[in-house]
Amino acid sequence: MNIAIIGAGPAGLMAAETLAQAGARVTVYDARLSPGRKFLRAGVGGLNLTHSEPLDVFLARYRPAAPLEPILRAFGPQQMVAWARGLGFETFVGTSGRVFPLGMKASPLLRAWLRRLDALGVVFQFGYRWAGFARQDGTLIRFQTPDGLKIIAADAVILALGGGSWPKLGATGGWVTLLEAQGAPIAPLKPANCGFDVTWSEVFKTKFDGAPLKAVAVKFGELCKQGEFIITCEGVEGSLIYALAADLRDEIDAQGSAQLFLDLAPGWNVEKLIQRLAAPRGSRSLSHYLEKAVGLKGVKAGLLWEFVPRKDFASPEKLAAAIKSLPVPLIRPRPLAEAISSAGGVRFDGLDETLMLKALPGVFCAGEMLDWEAPTGGYLLTGCMSTGKWAAEGLIRWLNR
Repeated sequence: MNIAIIGAGPAGLMAAETLAQAGARVTVYDARLSPGRKFLRAGVGGLNLTHSEPLDVFLARYRPAAPLEPILRAFGPQQMVAWARGLGFETFVGTSGRVFPLGMKASPLLRAWLRRLDALGVVFQFGYRWAGFARQDGTLIRFQTPDGLKIIAADAVILALGGGSWPKLGATGGWVTLLEAQGAPIAPLKPANCGFDVTWSEVFKTKFDGAPLKAVAVKFGELCKQGEFIITCEGVEGSLIYALAADLRDEIDAQGSAQLFLDLAPGWNVEKLIQRLAAPRGSRSLSHYLEKAVGLKGVKAGLLWEFVPRKDFASPEKLAAAIKSLPVPLIRPRPLAEAISSAGGVRFDGLDETLMLKALPGVFCAGEMLDWEAPTGGYLLTGCMSTGKWAAEGLIRWLNR
């Protein structure tokens, strides 16, 4: 078997490993000059491999969950940990339940992975940008290379071209028009795990751009989460925002905007706040009084000044209500190029159960280019690698038939 894998990210590398272990001749093509660029970028703050929560809870983090469930049950969190151990890396579970390799670094693990692939005979061709197929069955592949157009023959192909986020690392989404032209159904690429724009006043964004907002809760519909995020001159970003990003984005798509509600004092109830705010202020400024009475200062106090009408500061009841549920209007997601990951991609109704394109027999898809999304926390990497393995196993069965 002579197999071409297009894309040298986690999905493509896992597909290459699976196929090479089955005895296939595997060549991995990538437009960039080195593999795993987004994998390395994701590991800058500590490589989050997967998550330790119960599998049914883990599966529910994915949208849509149904097509991914058998894939993640076959290769999920436990298998990710075993895979890392097989490369010589023990793991540990952080306080949030996230799983990391000891040492937290992505580069040593990637180097060990590439050594394994080299020992299995996997060949890499860098500087090869996929330019479509010369035949509908995918057996002749077009590549733009530094030496011009090349056409490569293969018995079957796995596309692992990524989504559209972080294009400077290689995931440009340029494959969308090529696959659409050959009959593959594609859901539009959208930002996932992203920040959102807010129309701040000039005073607020000048003073608080880059300020962390800690020990807060955010509410949207039935969703409520506690943690922290960051104020930017454009709006809001950070882990707490990313956790709600899919629902916020969909609300903006449907309604044109979304209201995020902030609880600036999660440890206080409304009655206690009213009691403290009703105490005489004396000669103290309102800002000083807010700090002394209920501990609100800096960016939290700034948010109250930004969104609460001035007359409501004189009412302990209205001010307490605002502290517990401050509406922040979000007007749009940040651009796809800034997002941690992307939603949309090759629709599952255009694939069979092995992730082979119905419109292009012999061409399989894996990774972030599929139409799914998940939050940060190890879900993205596990999803990419599991679909890479699943597509490779499906390809082997297809060729054997």
